[in-house]
Amino acid sequence: MGTGGEVAYPQDGESHLHPVQLAPFTIDVHAVSNDRFAGFVDATGFVTDAERYGWSFVFGGLLPDDFPDTRGVATAPWWRQVFGATWRHPEGPRSDLGGRGDHPAIHVSHDDALAFCEWDGSRLPTEAQWEYAARGGLDGAIFPWGDELEPAGRHLMNVWQGEFPSDNTGADGFVGTAPVDAYEPNGHGLLNTCGNVWEWCADWYAADYYQHSPVDDPPGPAAGEQRVMRGGSYLCHASYCHRYRVGARSSNGPDSSAGNSAAGSAGRG
Repeated sequence: MGTGGEVAYPQDGESHLHPVQLAPFTIDVHAVSNDRFAGFVDATGFVTDAERYGWSFVFGGLLPDDFPDTRGVATAPWWRQVFGATWRHPEGPRSDLGGRGDHPAIHVSHDDALAFCEWDGSRLPTEAQWEYAARGGLDGAIFPWGDELEPAGRHLMNVWQGEFPSDNTGADGFVGTAPVDAYEPNGHGLLNTCGNVWEWCADWYAADYYQHSPVDDPPGPAAGEQRVMRGGSYLCHASYCHRYRVGARSSNGPDSSAGNSAAGSAGRG
């Protein structure tokens, strides 16, 4: 696990390369789709945190030009508070899931993801399991396929193309989310482990955890205030968020949601 060479974001706790031993486990091939999440909601009547709070964060560039002004995040003004934004209405009340049944369910908090897993008979992967799965069997590679972002000019994940946050060329085929089965699988047969949407892990987050973590099946800290997120999203760009790498880390509050946070890949074992 970890990041070799220069660490992009030391504050995230990207640690030196270190060995981890994992017991066998299984993990879904890709993140939970809207169709699959809808099956969970239809069966249980579950109400997500975004629905209970009445709003979630949406990337401003995905809102229509005539969308009313909304409050932005001071340190990241491209994030807009949109009332009525939920997994069913990704860009607010005017939007729906038409044509996006195979896209990842977004505006999903960690608490929502845990509820889905309980219904599904699965669980969220630990951070160590996620990283092992995402690497696809490669040793220390930056991306799930190797060390080049676009080998031979091929786009292998959904990240920001152009100048952030004003110009997304969509050169990788998508502006916003992509289907959960887009692009080529990694060496383990998994899809979109980096890019597209952030995926929740089971662990509480601590920046210094992997400086002293156990070698065998590290479970993460016993407690904390934020949960681990991995993989980056369609909004990541090297100019400000170079976190679409296998070794990169991030975190958010367990009841937080946004237009690039998803249930992730459910695991077992």
